[in-house]
Amino acid sequence: MTISLVATLVVLLVVAYRVLASPRRATTWVAGNFAATDYGLPPREVLDSRRPGPPPEPHRLEERQGVVYAARQGNWKSAAQYVGEAGEDWDERWTRLELLQHVAEEDDAWLAAWRTAEPDNCDAATLHASLMVHRAWAIRGGGYAHEVMASDMERFKAMLPAAIEEARKAALLDPANPGPWVVMITAARGAQYRRAEFRTLWSGLVARAPYHYEGHWQAQQYWCAKWFGSDRRMLRFARQAVLKAPTGSPLAGIYLHALDELTTHSSFSSGPVTPLSRSTLRRVAASFDHVAPDDERLPLLRHLLAHHMLSSMMYAGALEQFRKIGPWCGAPPWRKDGNAIVAFENARGTAARLSRARPTSTPQTHGIVR
Repeated sequence: MTISLVATLVVLLVVAYRVLASPRRATTWVAGNFAATDYGLPPREVLDSRRPGPPPEPHRLEERQGVVYAARQGNWKSAAQYVGEAGEDWDERWTRLELLQHVAEEDDAWLAAWRTAEPDNCDAATLHASLMVHRAWAIRGGGYAHEVMASDMERFKAMLPAAIEEARKAALLDPANPGPWVVMITAARGAQYRRAEFRTLWSGLVARAPYHYEGHWQAQQYWCAKWFGSDRRMLRFARQAVLKAPTGSPLAGIYLHALDELTTHSSFSSGPVTPLSRSTLRRVAASFDHVAPDDERLPLLRHLLAHHMLSSMMYAGALEQFRKIGPWCGAPPWRKDGNAIVAFENARGTAARLSRARPTSTPQTHGIVR
């Protein structure tokens, strides 16, 4: 064995030891020595596991509650106005449609009345098509194909073409509206669309809304390994989303969802730790700094970013995200093991310890942090 090979093996062993042993030692340190306030973090006693971030502004909650109540009373006009007021903020418009879809899943009589009164309304037609897709998916369930009963799978496959056709009709009512295209992209993987067919739909969406968040999330699902892509295709798609995310958009967060997909549905216990993956995570973090603080998608995305930075041994970056997250810890990365507060405390303590950040005696204030 040559000297250079021996040296290489020694370096690899040292790196492996640090990767495996350092987090374990940090966990022990957290249990007995971690004082969150010393690192600019809120103390454990104020951690809140009920939500990933602060609740929406009161006026937003009141508006949503009013629209939901009106719809349940059969008043479709409030719903139509609510969606229409989003204008060409297509992400917001879609978010409002999703809220109404949840209402329609319970009782869609008001939606039927809306469609009867305004048959040429694209939003009403889009909502109807989307509801058809979600009802089909409810029959199928979220399991792998071999876990779904044959009869349920047949019903699922039979319902999707009709939903896609309804979405196509909706698209004709307002050619500029990307909503129907999001519905088609959502249904495409269940309808077994080939890649060329899917790319046609994708081109239709990005021609209307090139940075549509939900559209990108649904497309990322199409390109993942369990559907019609692979880990490589999915990550490439997600990295492209990071690169093209405009200032102020949370679109770069699609990459974090791709890492979640990779770790949840593949043999990877964590995402790839490479110079490219780390530089991408840094770019995601920089992108988030320009997203509006009241964007309700941002808190969850910061949790995912902190989690994946920690897995990638980017401890200083993870610590910075924990500082921005504040006391909120009701997010999936920490809930999966049962006790979100314990998992969150251990994660941010590990980030503090392994980042080699120096404790500070400067008093910190922790209010509603996003």
